[in-house]
Amino acid sequence: MISLAGIDRSFQVGDQTVDALADVNLDIGAGEYLSIMGPSGSGKSTLLNIVGLLDRPTGGVYKLDNRDVTRLTDEEQARVRREKIGFVFQAFHLVPRLTALENVSVPMMLSGIAISERRQRAAKSLEDYGLGDRMDHRPSQLSGGQRQRVAMARATIMHPPVLLADEPTGNLDRASGREVVGLLERLNASGVTLIVVTHDPELGRRARRQLHMVDGRINADNVLQK
Repeated sequence: MISLAGIDRSFQVGDQTVDALADVNLDIGAGEYLSIMGPSGSGKSTLLNIVGLLDRPTGGVYKLDNRDVTRLTDEEQARVRREKIGFVFQAFHLVPRLTALENVSVPMMLSGIAISERRQRAAKSLEDYGLGDRMDHRPSQLSGGQRQRVAMARATIMHPPVLLADEPTGNLDRASGREVVGLLERLNASGVTLIVVTHDPELGRRARRQLHMVDGRINADNVLQK
């Protein structure tokens, strides 16, 4: 499903070139549950951003469902991203002025879905995530766990086959974190490919496959026994 071949990503910082990723080769099958770990600055989030088409590699080829998405136009990449990839971030990235219902509706609005269908689908999704009584609340009126569940409802409203989670429990208390992990794992059990970047060893061990990154390279790729 996901194939990265010789992926490099470098940044220019002043007069120096910083290699965030160097010759990354990775294949991820449909329905896998993968965690990516490593110290700060190891390239975890850069790799996730490239897989999520939020960033472009400096070199190499990225294929998604056997399609080379590396050289698509920005508009074409945005279309693939809307159709195939959902995102859950540590900082939630909800729009502060929008209600929970409106936040969940944003991907459908970008895809041109009619407003009546948007409201119906967003309401059903929030109910499924236990937020039926919080639809008209803005992010500032929600707890951290509730905000992350709104973010997950938004990430999955288009039924993407791939879900990327960057430190999804980083801003949550332990109880809320366990709840969010349970929701993510249920999505994976339903067939969604789940890729989680985390510093948390406990969360990292829950995956069925674990990558470890150092200095922009994958230095370990292990299947975990369950």
